[in-house]
Amino acid sequence: ELEPQVTDPPRDAPLADRMRPRTLEEFVGQEKILGPSRLLRGAIESDDLRSLIFWGPPGTGKTTLATIIARRTKSHFISFSAVLSGIKEIKEVMKEASATRLAGGGRTILFVDEIHRFNKAQQDAFLPYVEKGEIILVGATTENPSFELNSALLSRSKVYVLEMLDEQEILAILRRALLDTERGLGGRGVTADEGCLEEIARRACGDARFALNCLEGAAAAGRITLEVVLDVLSRAALYYDKSGEEHFNIISALH
Repeated sequence: ELEPQVTDPPRDAPLADRMRPRTLEEFVGQEKILGPSRLLRGAIESDDLRSLIFWGPPGTGKTTLATIIARRTKSHFISFSAVLSGIKEIKEVMKEASATRLAGGGRTILFVDEIHRFNKAQQDAFLPYVEKGEIILVGATTENPSFELNSALLSRSKVYVLEMLDEQEILAILRRALLDTERGLGGRGVTADEGCLEEIARRACGDARFALNCLEGAAAAGRITLEVVLDVLSRAALYYDKSGEEHFNIISALH
């Protein structure tokens, strides 16, 4: 049996990272693409993926789906961010993928977060390897792929649209995080007054990461009251920027 290609985050990692679903059964939302009879679910469960792009707003599960794929696949899995990587890194990864294939190690699944940050030349570097089947490209983007990705790359990939989570789905995620004794806040004596989780869910605008970051900020008080929640939400809004890095760093601003 292959060793897992992803490991659980440490106990001191942000709550949103600790609570990231590890299986499709834990995943909340996106029934249109992950329902029992949907093609994507079947492809993940049977480890029979083709190149694909996850397109959707922040906090809807794009990176989570990539980590679930990494846990299930027998292919070599590599992940990197388009924000931190350039053409040099791309070439190194492509070389590694080719060597793995030649050595009989099978295909490589390459997850590229924020793939829209790559320019056209960088995207072109993937094409020969996608065409030869040496890599399965899994990209994640908040931008419309039709405008941000090369047509040649897009034509070789299936685009899956992820929608904003509804309030009930966000609420389910928050309740799980509050009660989970393994990865969440359960067992720490944190309580939430009536209506507090609902307020976070309502104000999260479908973004699970934002909601969990706010919950963690409010939990620092021990007892989560509506006053605490409104204070955390007001401060979070100052740092919230869906198109920038601060979107992923809300929690550091709350403490």
